[in-house]
This record gives sequence, structure tokens and C-alpha cells, in this order.
Amino acid sequence: MAAAAASVTSLVDEVNCPICQGTLREPVTIDCGHNFCRGCLTRYCEVPGPEAEEALACPLCKEPFRPGSFRPNWQLANVVENIERLKLVATRGPEEEDVCGEHGEKVYFFCEDDEAQLCVVCREAGAHGAHTIRFLEDAAGPYREQIQKCLTCLRKEREEIQEIQSRENKRIQVLLTQVATKRQQVISEFAHLSQFLEGQQSLLLEQLERLDGDILKQQEEFDSLVAGEICRFSALIEELEEKYERPARELLTDIRSTLIRCETRKCRKPEAVSPELGQRIRDFPQQALPLQREMKTFLEKVCFELDYEPARVTLDPQTAHPKLLLSEDQQRARFSYKWQTSPDSPERFERATCVLARPGCAGGRRSWLVRVDLAPGGSCTLGVAAAGVRRKGELRLRPEEGVWAVRLAWGFVSALGSFPTRLALREQPRQVRVCLDYEVGWVTFANAATQEHIYTFTASFAQEVFPFFGLWGRGSSFSLSYEGAVTLL
Repeated sequence: MAAAAASVTSLVDEVNCPICQGTLREPVTIDCGHNFCRGCLTRYCEVPGPEAEEALACPLCKEPFRPGSFRPNWQLANVVENIERLKLVATRGPEEEDVCGEHGEKVYFFCEDDEAQLCVVCREAGAHGAHTIRFLEDAAGPYREQIQKCLTCLRKEREEIQEIQSRENKRIQVLLTQVATKRQQVISEFAHLSQFLEGQQSLLLEQLERLDGDILKQQEEFDSLVAGEICRFSALIEELEEKYERPARELLTDIRSTLIRCETRKCRKPEAVSPELGQRIRDFPQQALPLQREMKTFLEKVCFELDYEPARVTLDPQTAHPKLLLSEDQQRARFSYKWQTSPDSPERFERATCVLARPGCAGGRRSWLVRVDLAPGGSCTLGVAAAGVRRKGELRLRPEEGVWAVRLAWGFVSALGSFPTRLALREQPRQVRVCLDYEVGWVTFANAATQEHIYTFTASFAQEVFPFFGLWGRGSSFSLSYEGAVTLL
């Protein structure tokens, strides 16, 4: 006990304040690294002196520091608190902890009602006469069991949190990789667009230059032609004016031939711009169509969020409910109230009118298009389902059952989460793009025609997932289609 007290005393000396020489209270650290009580240092800074406020010096090393720069040292505060606790323990007698503070007798019993530790005298006192009293070890047993149960639960929850942390860190790394890839794509696409625009600019300016030269050339030809016509008409006018002023005998000489020559003289009405040149000018905007197409492609590649690999999915007839009629190419399904003759199998949906499609996905980013054609009162469910989704009995379409899907009904769209949520959309989608990012855990739906975002599920996939479809209502159907590289808004 003496050695422990000496060790505690040594530790206490290490956590003394250099100003008050007492144990540190609310320790703070200044720029030079020395620690002081907050109150002591505050009073030290308030003492007037010749030094300017910004030139205060450390009481120990005299290094300058700013009055507002000291920082709380929480770790040192914890050390001081632990030392104080050890100091109290070191100063106690050897059996002080097991002795009743009121009677000085050793503690043997525990009162369940008052949660009090009792000595023999306490037990015999009337205050605990009607209470449940046990020996300390007997009373501690059930509490140890409860503590053990709590520890088991807490450890399990800690493991779950650690698993979540690991999963989310992986998700973050995947997203960072995707962002880095998108960054390189944006740089590449802008460089390509810049090069294309320069080429298009040179080509269009060259064509405009040629049009400009052809217009000027035709203007010269037009001016020359018009000048010749004006000259000829001026000569005839001058001849007739002269004929008009002559005496009757001279006027009548060859008058008929003169008049015939003037009357049969037809004016040539030249055009300043030839039809061919006019058509070239009118067709010039068509020369910009490649630019328009390139800009559209550029926007599709850059303005969308993530690239998804288009998947060629086909319906799996082994999973189709007997009320679903599949086309021969397994790209279309139609609802029918008439049951089809289908062999029963563990893979086939028994009660839910659903069907899966292949291939499944256990990694990467995929997308597929679904065109929905609903009859009045019909509905179509589409999304993804885990490989182990329930096939027999009642299937609840929600993430807890391994289904991440939206439902398109006659007049509204719902996200089938733990509780269905009706979605407010600008228009009812007829063609939906389903996008799956397995690593990140996103299932995203978008209107393929308008690129309007419909809904996104966030999940943690632990097994392979498959495209999932459900259909209800006579005359309702859906079909799958494939397109080239697609992007998600």
C-alpha cells in the first residue's frame, strides 16, 4: 500500500499546475505545449504588464503566446481524474471497502429491495426486516447473468456496426472509383468535343466562304447582264424618240418594221441568285446536323450521372406464374385469367403472378428497359429480387422479403418499400429503365422517355439478384427491349 501511495504521489507531481502548484483543474495547453489550469492562465493573462497583449510569455519557458490560443486538453483532464481516483483508493485502509460505514462491521449481505449492502447489524435492524436479503455472492449471480446477456447483445450490436462500417466503406470506395472514372470520361469527352468543334467550325466557315464567293460572282454576272439589257433598251428608246420627232414622211419610212422590232423585243428578266445557289443557301443549316448529333451524344455521355452496362435479359419460363403468358422469344409477358399448363417446380411462383429474368447479377452495374402496356385496372411491378425470394405461398413485395420494386398502376406509381409510397411524377411512365449498381446497392428507376427519376432503393446485397416482374389485369402486358450503352440521369 505504501508503494502504491508513493506511485500516486509521483503521478500527482507530474500533473501539477506550474502557476498554482496544485493539481491541474480544467487543463489547457498553450502554443509552446505547456499545460496550466484554465483559471490560473486566465488570471495570468489579465495581470497588467509592460508587454503587449499579443506578446504574453509562457510562465515556464517564456515563449510568446496569444491569450486566445490556449486549447482544452481533454486527455490530460482524464488522466488527472484517474489519478485523483487512485489517490483516494491508496489512502484507504486494507479492508475499508468491505466494512459497513455505519457499524464498522464487514459486509456479508445484499438487500434486493433497497439495493444496499448490509453487515450483520444492518440485517438485524428493523429497516430491512421484510425485505429480500441474500449473501453477496448469491445476489451477484443473477446480476452477472444479466450483465453477460447485455454483453452478448452489445458485442453483437458492435459487430453489426462494424459490418455496416466495413460495407459502407466499401460502398464509398466504389463510388470514389466511379467518380474518378466519370472525371476521366468528362475530360476525354470535352477534349473530343473541342477537337470536333474546331473541325466543324473550319468546315462550316469554309462552306460559308464558298457561298459568299459564289454570291459575289453571280452578282457580277447579274450586273453585267442587266447593264447589257439596259444598254439595248436605251438604244431602242432613243431610236423611237428620234423617230417620233421626225416629219410624217420620214416617220412613216420603215415604220412597220421598226414597230415590229420594238414590240417583239422581249425583256430578259435575269435573277441575281440562281436556283441552284439559292438551294445551297437554304440547305446550309443541314450542314450543322452532324454538330447537333454530336452535341446530343456529348450531353448523353456527360450530363448523366453514371454509366450502366445494358443487359440483354430474357424472361425465365421456369419461374413464371401459370397466369402469365410468355412470348416465344421470352421478351414479352401478358396476363391471362386462364391458368396455363405448367409443370410445378421449386423455382415457379405459386401465388404471386410474377416472373424472374436472366441473367442474374452478382456485381457491376446493369440496366434494362421495360415497356409497360396496362389495361384499365391493371398493374405491373418491376425491379429486382434476391435469388432466395419466396416462390411458394404469400409473397410480400418489400425489401425485407428480398424484393426492391416499383408498381405502375392505372393512374399512379408506388415504391414498394417497407410501406408502399405513392410517387408524384410529372407523367405516367410507359417505358422504364431499371438500373442496378450491385456494389453500391442502388436500384434506380427512371422514365426512359423523359429521363425523369422515379425512385431509388438503397440496399446491401448478400446474394445474386435477378430482374423481377409482376403483372395483373386482363389485357395488361410488358415487354423487354435492349439498347446500346445507356446512361442514368
